Order: sequence, then structure tokens, then C-alpha cells
Amino acid sequence: MTEHLLKILVVGDGNVGKSSFVHRYVNGQFNKSYKMTVGVEFSVKVLHWSEDEKVRLQLWDVAGQERFISMTRIYYKGAMGCAVMFDVTSSSSFLSCRHWKQDLDNKATLPNGESIPCILLANKCDLAQRVVSANSIDRFSKANGFVTWMETSVKENENVGEAMRRLVQEILSVQSSLESLPAGPRHNVDPRLHSELGDSGRGAGCC
Repeated sequence: MTEHLLKILVVGDGNVGKSSFVHRYVNGQFNKSYKMTVGVEFSVKVLHWSEDEKVRLQLWDVAGQERFISMTRIYYKGAMGCAVMFDVTSSSSFLSCRHWKQDLDNKATLPNGESIPCILLANKCDLAQRVVSANSIDRFSKANGFVTWMETSVKENENVGEAMRRLVQEILSVQSSLESLPAGPRHNVDPRLHSELGDSGRGAGCC
């Protein structure tokens, strides 16, 4: 069986639901209590992608304030894809997505120098007080090179698995076209994390 090891970043401003998204995706549960991520936390999810393919995802949940310091370059190293998240009830978190995407494009590139695949997630779509329209998101997504965008609700478990499937699909497609390059992207992920976590689990970059 072929196994793909993919490092995926989850970035966006603080309090948009990144940690809850990862927790829901990995553990199938909604965490009501909010705890601010400090630095970065990572989780592992194993997907049986097809009869002869297994995908091991390393999900790196990067704290919202990290965009303003230089540490992101270390966190982004070896990433094969990214989910950029904002809160549809917060216009400032939506505007910040441009900065997150620019930061990613500058620091996280594929072996051929191109940008890593990114999906844009419009979270908390279950809330009535939304201030960002679907038209605005669609225009922004196309203008800034996102693979696609999706509305998500971690609370209602809406599009959580679907969004990640779409991103993994794109990463694998890009990866297969890069396989002729001498340095395969799957070797970029730190193998120590692989051995530390096994098939599932969660580690924290800080307390």
C-alpha cells in the first residue's frame, strides 16, 4: 500500500475556529470551550484514501498572532497545503486572509517554486450575524489563487470533512505532477513527528 505523508497548515486570525475545526476533523467532536493556541499545535489524521493508498495528514494549527512574527517560516517549512480560515461574522478576519495568503506564498513553496495549494474556509456559517457575503468571498478566492472556498460550521459539522477531502485531492494531484523532480515533497516533513505520534494523536508546540 502506498502511503502519502502530507503536512497541512491551518492558519487565520485568532478566534475564527481553527483549533475547533482541527479537533472536529480529527476527533469528530465539537469543543465548546475556547483556548487560545500559543505558537503551534499539531494533530494527525489517517485517511484510507483508496484501496491501495493511505494518506497520513499532519495538521499544523498555527496561532492567530503568529503572522506578525518571524516564526511562521519555521512552521511553514515542508508544508504541502493550507487551509486559510476566517469568521463570516468578522470582516477584519476576512481582510486578514490576504496577508495570511501573501505570507504563505512568500514562505511556503513547492519544490518547483510554485505556491502550495490553499483552500479558503468561511467558518461559522451557522451564525445569523454574518457580515461577509458569498460574492465577496468568491471574488477574493479567485483573485488570490485559492483552489476553492467553502462555507464551514464546526459546530454543525458542515463541510469540515468535505473541505479537507477537497484540499487533499488537490495536494495529491499536484504531488503526482512533481514526482519527476529529484527531491520528492514527502521527504520534507520532519520524520520525528511521524514516529512520535503514530496513527493518531495530538502534540503541542507550547503549553
